[in-house]
Amino acid sequence: MKISRYFGGLASSYQAELDDLRTDSEGNNVLKARLNTKRKQMQQLLPMMKFAPEMVAAAFHGGFVFKQRKSPSLPGWATLQHAVTIEPWAESLIAIVLTDPAGEHFLATTVGLEFLMKHGQESTAPVAEKLDQDDEDLEHEQEELDHDHNDELLSSDDVVSHDGDANEFDLDKAGADFLAEQGFDRKE
Repeated sequence: MKISRYFGGLASSYQAELDDLRTDSEGNNVLKARLNTKRKQMQQLLPMMKFAPEMVAAAFHGGFVFKQRKSPSLPGWATLQHAVTIEPWAESLIAIVLTDPAGEHFLATTVGLEFLMKHGQESTAPVAEKLDQDDEDLEHEQEELDHDHNDELLSSDDVVSHDGDANEFDLDKAGADFLAEQGFDRKE
């Protein structure tokens, strides 16, 4: 199964959210109770659908039974609802979510995340690793650009030479110098 970049990124966040909800500070499994609490708060969680869908989607965990396993792309909710059996307790949550203009897209995303949790575990790890590698490549490229264009800038990790001795860069002194240049008094 090929997982899109959209779901590849969300799947690991969704898994992390469920893992966070699963146990309390004493290691007890409290997932069911925490999901019930989230479900009761659905109306208050609606604003989070746009910027943290994985956190709201967790309320639907276990709410869909899949009739078929393949879909070429993310279908609309009208099509998708016929491809799943919706648990009775999830019906009221769906009604709340559909009151929001972004509700249909959110529900399609949620069903996709639930599908990946049940059927895509073997596929999510390579995608997450690929996304991590892409992020590392971008960071490396940015570091090279920063190094090429900002040779005069130092970080606290840089080592500078004073009279032939290698010493760590004094970040406190550099910060104080910068603030003094901006017109602030030095603190003693």
